[in-house]
Amino acid sequence: MPIAELGGHPFYFERHGRVPAESAGPPLLFLGGTGGDLRRPETRLWGPLARQFDLLTFDQRGMGRSWKGDGPFSMADYADDAAALMESQGWDRAHVVGVSFGGMVAQEFALRHPAKTARLVLCCTAPGGAGGASFAYHGLPEMTPGEMAALKVRIADTRHDAAWAKANPAEYRLLLQMAAADPFHGEPGHAEGAARQLAARAGHDCWARLPRLTMPVLVMGGRHDGIAPPRIATALAARIPGARLRIFEGGHLFMLEDRTAFAAMADFLNA
Repeated sequence: MPIAELGGHPFYFERHGRVPAESAGPPLLFLGGTGGDLRRPETRLWGPLARQFDLLTFDQRGMGRSWKGDGPFSMADYADDAAALMESQGWDRAHVVGVSFGGMVAQEFALRHPAKTARLVLCCTAPGGAGGASFAYHGLPEMTPGEMAALKVRIADTRHDAAWAKANPAEYRLLLQMAAADPFHGEPGHAEGAARQLAARAGHDCWARLPRLTMPVLVMGGRHDGIAPPRIATALAARIPGARLRIFEGGHLFMLEDRTAFAAMADFLNA
């Protein structure tokens, strides 16, 4: 199992797209979303990118097979973990793709480590502060697992309202099952790591600093995303000098619904 020691703590990571080694593409750091665990298929959202890039990804602190932590986390901690992982692989610079929570980390990474960031793709994410935040999971009242699953389905794609659920009962049940699944919830430190991640997410605010970014940036959003709505993607892109904005058909995970999304991402990274 590939483990990198970052700051004296173990982090699980993976490399994709290096076989055969001589055909490996440019280095690409991929940062996943809230609750990301590389043992779960829904975390592995890089799609065809591994065919064109030397892709590096990992379970961020508090998650999966990485260090669960012993105190509060900050967004700077997450960004610096990513920088340390790059250094552990001998990478001085890479393209960076961040999805959802990973997009928040990617903003912090690019601001703290601009020399390490070649091109930046921010997917279904938010700047925080005056620019708007993603859905406030940290502010939710106590909910049953079923209630939480129903909420996740509803906000992940705003088309999935009560009328849709009634008209599509089989698909709705499947989405509820997927949203409720947490096969590793009983592992030591799992709940604590997840809580630390949500607390760090609640404090995310890059808005005032975003105009400092000078690398090429692509902001991507889903037209029916209720977690990071298109208006927030629009504000994020407008705040970053020269950033491009693309809105795709789909919800929070639009890249799995709109086949043009990965192609647009790859075209931007390969420019």
